[in-house]
Amino acid sequence: MKLKALIVDDEYPARQELRYLLNEFENIEIVGEAVNASEALELIKALDYHVLFLDISMPGMNGLELGAEIQKLNNNNKPRVIFTTAYDEYAVKAFDVNAVDYILKPVEEKRLRQAVEKVYKFYQDELEASAECAATSTTSNQDIAKAIQINRIPAEKLGKTVLVDVSDVYYAFTEKDYVYIKTYNDKLMTRFTLKNLEARLKNSVFYRTHRCYLVNLNKVKEIVPFFNGTYNLVLDDEERSEVPLSRSQAKKLRKILGF
Repeated sequence: MKLKALIVDDEYPARQELRYLLNEFENIEIVGEAVNASEALELIKALDYHVLFLDISMPGMNGLELGAEIQKLNNNNKPRVIFTTAYDEYAVKAFDVNAVDYILKPVEEKRLRQAVEKVYKFYQDELEASAECAATSTTSNQDIAKAIQINRIPAEKLGKTVLVDVSDVYYAFTEKDYVYIKTYNDKLMTRFTLKNLEARLKNSVFYRTHRCYLVNLNKVKEIVPFFNGTYNLVLDDEERSEVPLSRSQAKKLRKILGF
């Protein structure tokens, strides 16, 4: 996995230097920068970051105050904080706001890597724990599914769980780590992975056209050549949605449909 990172520092050269160092890290993806704590807080509320590289001395709200505000957020995906500062006297206070590490400027690559590895291990451990729980839950659910044939998919709508008939689903797709199902004129979030949803619909007319799409072939109106052996499937929903068909999956679908 890659850690989504936000760099917060009021000094442009400091941000550039840190970005330069982090670009060498395969497990880091820098997706944002902020010049002050207030701007950073708005970004954190809008997007789930894994790690925050945070300066302390900034105009207005300082880094320690931002760290305290982050702890107050009603969000299970709070970013882990690594302080990067020229001042060593704030170290104790930094860990009062659950900082993962405290790095003094000028930032050294070796010291930065140690801090990143701490954050990365935290998320790896969390993923492994989640996978273990999911495996136990999946085994139990599979036993139930063997006894009960379900032709509806639970999805979220306006704070409620609705059961959508499989025949009403035009396609399913991933977007920003979530899986959605598309009906004629609605888009609903599910709690499935696309792989789990594909397994659930294994004996139906749904086809994996792309790593991010699962399509009800009965809802396809047109198959349009696109580029280098790929296609777009035009569906018969209200928006006449276009779904990509990868080159490898196109070969299989051509055999299935005989075109």
